[in-house]
Amino acid sequence: MDKVVPDASSAVADIPRGASLAVGGFGLCGVPMALIQALFDAGTDDLKVISNNCGVDEWGLGVLLYAKRISRMTSSYVGENKEFARQYLAGELEVELTPQGTLAERLRAGGSGVPAFFTATGVGTQIAEGGLPWRYAADGSIALASPPKETRTFGDRDYVLEEAITADFGLVHAQVGDRHGNLVFHETARNFNPLCAMAGRVTIAEVEELVEPGDLDPDRIHVPGVFVQRVVHVPAGEKRIERRTVRPKAGK
Repeated sequence: MDKVVPDASSAVADIPRGASLAVGGFGLCGVPMALIQALFDAGTDDLKVISNNCGVDEWGLGVLLYAKRISRMTSSYVGENKEFARQYLAGELEVELTPQGTLAERLRAGGSGVPAFFTATGVGTQIAEGGLPWRYAADGSIALASPPKETRTFGDRDYVLEEAITADFGLVHAQVGDRHGNLVFHETARNFNPLCAMAGRVTIAEVEELVEPGDLDPDRIHVPGVFVQRVVHVPAGEKRIERRTVRPKAGK
């Protein structure tokens, strides 16, 4: 089945207001920027987004965040995005902060049909006991807090039950994809992209290079086409980094 759509706007055209999105990327690496920009241009809002972080300033998911198009984030950290922190603390944005490894496994479990799993991460903290602020009120009080989670003992160690994550749509960025939706990611751009591809009920992949079925070595494929419903060819554009660090010159 040829899954290629003509452009990013067509790819996201049926994403409705209030949809949940699993969005690949880590920092600014491997972010599906063309799909995010197309969503912005479409005016889609009240989005519930699951992603490791929320971009920076006006790049990545920050484009939607600054325009107040995101109503809820499930993330592992705020990162360099001051507007993310401001909206959260001002009660304008609901945020479920989740340990990074737990977030990854919740997405993987969702894509694998596993409804929940036990992990030692978070036992003895508000992750398990509840009370983490999900949304603040305008006066700084907690308007909505996380609920307590089930804990059980296996052997001599306690574990907390974490539920899997699935999303209405998955948005990912790959280096190479074929017309059947098989995807290959470039080095660290692999990050959360395969997990978000798995967790989306409808997954849309933007690919820098589009090839024909059979051109990819099966051993190179990171995400098989069974997880991908739409492919859009987006030639490589600007690639940003969050923070540049350099060594001082020798002798300085």
